[in-house]
Amino acid sequence: MNDDHLAAYEYDLPRERIAQFPLPVRSDARLLVLHRQANRIDHFHVRDLPEILNSNDLLVFNNSRVIPARLLGRRTNTGGRWEGLFLRRDSPSGIWEILSKTRGRLQPGETITLTDRRAQDGVRLEVVERTPDHNLLVRPLTNQSFLQVLQHHGRVPIPPYIRDGLTVDQDAQTYQTVYARHDGSVAAPTAGLHFTKQLLDQLKTAGIDRAEVTLHVGIGTFRPIEVTNLTEHKMHSEWASLDESAAERINDAAAGGGRRIAVGTTTVRTLETAAVGSNRIRAFAGDCDLFIRPGYQFSAVDGLLTNFHLPKSSLLVLVSAFAGRETIMQAYHEAIAREYRFYSYGDAMLIL
Repeated sequence: MNDDHLAAYEYDLPRERIAQFPLPVRSDARLLVLHRQANRIDHFHVRDLPEILNSNDLLVFNNSRVIPARLLGRRTNTGGRWEGLFLRRDSPSGIWEILSKTRGRLQPGETITLTDRRAQDGVRLEVVERTPDHNLLVRPLTNQSFLQVLQHHGRVPIPPYIRDGLTVDQDAQTYQTVYARHDGSVAAPTAGLHFTKQLLDQLKTAGIDRAEVTLHVGIGTFRPIEVTNLTEHKMHSEWASLDESAAERINDAAAGGGRRIAVGTTTVRTLETAAVGSNRIRAFAGDCDLFIRPGYQFSAVDGLLTNFHLPKSSLLVLVSAFAGRETIMQAYHEAIAREYRFYSYGDAMLIL
């Protein structure tokens, strides 16, 4: 089948293969290792990475931190229940963009009263207008910062395939990487969820260096592709950055013969956006809207550690561009047959 046809990225996954909770120890997740050139698959655990990787390899992590973006409340005038997902804030105006998950068209001037975790009324949001893609633009009626409002009233935004989107207390820690530093994501860069501080120390002892980038994951990452021909798909935009120190470290690793291994598809998109030619990247800060599909020539990534992704998603298309669509689909079928755990809280794949 043509690699540009969306139907080429379909596969059947038994529902019981979708992980609903993380493992007690993150690094105990299984790890399917796909060797592209040899077309060979091996099976390990994430904790085995210090033995799998070479001492001159470099791991690149996305250090964005998930914010409590899921908001609950009620329409102030009617008392009707309301739920939304914070997407972004416009700094000059203070206006928020929110994906409203409640039926019923809210009108400009109407307000939403948020409830905090004790189910008590709190901050009100005034509806300003709707965006062309039907999201709400709202003005918070408070002097608190947007992070203060989210910390008091928001909840961790778990994907709908995990417990139907219902959070539990432990998600506040388990749906966050141990190295997260910069607030801004509405979904976790999930490949990094497998790392513990102990594993990071073991990798360092083994001579495997690390660098960090930041890409704030938006809801667009998980929205389905709505065109049948991938050449017509317009990728969402997310803010990303990579500083001079990280760029130097990554370029030095390549110059020394080490492999640059991206932890997660968000890291891949950041590195490839920052690429300025074969084997080199530059410091970068700005919007990242790169859609990577088969035929793309990679400049800044030699290996990829990633989770197993949803059918017909831009993430599955990206990993197919890196390893070849047929090779990836073969690996997915083997993972299903061997009862790997899929998606955000599931197992991992290392593509070398």
